[in-house]
Amino acid sequence: MEKTIILTGFMGAGKTSVGKTLAQKTGLKLLDTDKLIEKQEGTTISRIFQTQGEEAFRKAETNILKSLLKTKEKTKEPAIISVGGGLPLREENQTLLKNLGLVIYLQIQPSTVLKRLKGDTSRPLLQGGDAQEKVTTLLTQRAPIYQKAAHLSIDVDNKTLNQIAEEILLQSNIISP
Repeated sequence: MEKTIILTGFMGAGKTSVGKTLAQKTGLKLLDTDKLIEKQEGTTISRIFQTQGEEAFRKAETNILKSLLKTKEKTKEPAIISVGGGLPLREENQTLLKNLGLVIYLQIQPSTVLKRLKGDTSRPLLQGGDAQEKVTTLLTQRAPIYQKAAHLSIDVDNKTLNQIAEEILLQSNIISP
């Protein structure tokens, strides 16, 4: 039986990249909540943070989840969904995620995040200040929330995209074609 797989975790954990690999292996459509929000709002995530603030962005994330849930109820089509790193922080979103499908937390260490995001200026929450301190603090705060919001956790440190995707398929009992 095919199910919707939702990938959560901290920025740099590979949600979008793993999502693309899973979509190729399963033939399911990949949806990215950040891209859906940018399309809906007609601007970038960074711009939303700058002009409207984080709370407006978090509200947009909740609205996108509600929209995805309505679509899924109508079409019954499974998909791979990659969500923004802060999306599970709202309790309401945690419930919506679990109603939408199988939620998988991609666990990552701060050192791996810093390696992967070195030189990336598109992450609003990493702008200004000590990136290592910010990553460590945010990840420490968010890890228990990601854990609570997920059905399964997969460690992504020192693994290829293919290894992570295969582990997800194996643990979620989804057979790739």
